[in-house]
Amino acid sequence: MANPGDFAYTLKQQADIVRVVGDYVKLKKAGAQNFSGLCPFHSEKTPSFSVHATRQFFHCFGCGASGDVFSFVQKIENITFPEAVRAVAQKLNIPLPKASYSSPSEAKEAKLRTVLLDVHERACAFFQECLRRPEGARAREYLAGRGLDEETIRRFRIGYGPDSGFLLRDRLKGEFDEAVLRESGLFSWKEASSQPSAVSRQVNSKSLDSPRHSANEAAELARDDNGGVEQQIPPFGRNDKGGSAEDSTAINMYSKFRNRVMFPIASEAGKVIAFTGRTLSTDEKAGPKYLNSPETAIYSKSKVLFNLDHAKEAIRKLDYAILVEGQMDCISVFAAGFQNVIASSGTAFTELQAKLLGRFSKNVVVNFDPDTAGARATERTLGLLVEEEFQIKVLTLESGFDPDLFIRRKGKDAYAEALKHSQRYFDYLIERARAQFPVRSAEGKVKALNYLLPHIQRVPSRIVRDELAHEIAQKLGIDSAVLRQELKHAATSRSSATLKAPVEAQVTDAEKILIRALASGAEMQSSEEHLSARDGAEEEFDPARQAQFALRNESLHVGLATESLIEALLNASPEMTNPTDLSLSDGERNLMAAILMKEDEELTPERLEGAVRALLRIQLRRKLEQVQRELQGRGLEPSHVQTLLQEKLRLKRMLMDPGLAGGDAEAQSA
Repeated sequence: MANPGDFAYTLKQQADIVRVVGDYVKLKKAGAQNFSGLCPFHSEKTPSFSVHATRQFFHCFGCGASGDVFSFVQKIENITFPEAVRAVAQKLNIPLPKASYSSPSEAKEAKLRTVLLDVHERACAFFQECLRRPEGARAREYLAGRGLDEETIRRFRIGYGPDSGFLLRDRLKGEFDEAVLRESGLFSWKEASSQPSAVSRQVNSKSLDSPRHSANEAAELARDDNGGVEQQIPPFGRNDKGGSAEDSTAINMYSKFRNRVMFPIASEAGKVIAFTGRTLSTDEKAGPKYLNSPETAIYSKSKVLFNLDHAKEAIRKLDYAILVEGQMDCISVFAAGFQNVIASSGTAFTELQAKLLGRFSKNVVVNFDPDTAGARATERTLGLLVEEEFQIKVLTLESGFDPDLFIRRKGKDAYAEALKHSQRYFDYLIERARAQFPVRSAEGKVKALNYLLPHIQRVPSRIVRDELAHEIAQKLGIDSAVLRQELKHAATSRSSATLKAPVEAQVTDAEKILIRALASGAEMQSSEEHLSARDGAEEEFDPARQAQFALRNESLHVGLATESLIEALLNASPEMTNPTDLSLSDGERNLMAAILMKEDEELTPERLEGAVRALLRIQLRRKLEQVQRELQGRGLEPSHVQTLLQEKLRLKRMLMDPGLAGGDAEAQSA
């Protein structure tokens, strides 16, 4: 968030959000201060996306997206806040200040991330170079056998990790210190023994700068003769066990990726942040077939989608993504011309990846392997995508064919045809249920139903769940009234948290009027001054001042759905000139944006006073209900009962006061 005094805050005051958004969305004037257009964050035919020129924020009444100029650029470009600030500054031709950090540790972490990106860029170039060398011949044969041409290999920056454990280390150690190389995830190491072993002496006697070391040498280094384990070792320039640090490091640090075809993993911005290495060895000491980088300061596998940097524009343009499992599947599909393809990267599909994909499109075709394990992975992935409200189709290829093999054997036209016949995700699941549990018997129907129920219950919309329950009953031939009722009950009963109405629907018109009033002040005051005019009788009507007075003195907002939002507006700093700059939750920010966008009616003293009366009536009714609940309790002292009865009478008289009449209309929910 931009704070007064920092560069982002100053930049935000200068930025025209209408102009910035207009670079991405075709906007039309839709009122005195509003501009509207088709939302870039979800598919729609009727504009529900609005930009407020004065308040400098956007809000979509369709998908709920809202925020300021920075959050818009963040969301549409799928970049971080600092990157969004940089992008807006570049659009306005405003020079960026030098980076500053809140603490030495923050500066150190930022420097480490920058250096690690440099390390991975150098390593990627090194692997590409090795692929072109004579020792990369077998890797080139493997890639040719997988149908990859030079252009594809170049585009994906595929390389080769040589059999030597030392060449990459020797290339990088002159540019980066040992601590950085250790953090990169590219190397392993062993604790050095105090006395060099025979193997150590043998390696030290050889030139470590030779162009190639044998796999046996690397294997020897991977095994500690003294039973040691992989540890952190002293940084360059220090060797606690005696001898030079250079010699200790040369003996102990070696490349993780040896004799492997190297597939770089990039961030959405196209920066290399990790690798997957596919082994070319066949012996049992070769390790796993696919070896992935460990998590580092720049790489978290659950947050990365392979090929998103290449695919994001096509996904946005076509408004759907093709999701495959493996990197080779992804590369083959992309090379065949389907550039909206992505893959999970070294992990099962995750909730964070679903949220990441959802920023570009909410439509996806899932094309995982059709074997049993692949089918289970598809179901897990479907569940996550369902919960994120994706529109999902499933592409099931012929048995024995993954996407890569299918395209190589049958061609891209056949794959395009298969895409056209992708199934709706629930049709796919119903077929799976029928295949696993024959529904000719009552027992089979029950098992099929139990298989499908968890999937139904993941669907957020109660209406959609009810429709699915009806469809499943038909397709499974469930004519039993008991089973139908069980299905309907399970489909309509989810946790109360997921069935709550949208927050905006729970907010009364009175609350919306007071929120508009609080946000209307040219300067939202947190002091006590100018709070004397409850009835707005001063020369100039100030809705913010009047709302502050009523809410502070009567505490009318306590217990309402908007209590924390109103409290934040009441306690805003005097320097906070824009309510969208307040520290709010995403839900509160979206709610406020939705309320402020709908400024159809002018704020008048009469309208504001009506809202205050409406909230006062709500407060009195709530107190009356509390008194009635207490009167129903057992074992009350007669004196306490008498007190409660008097309070009940007092509250009823207040509710009948003609001065509170006319508030009901304002208290209605939208």
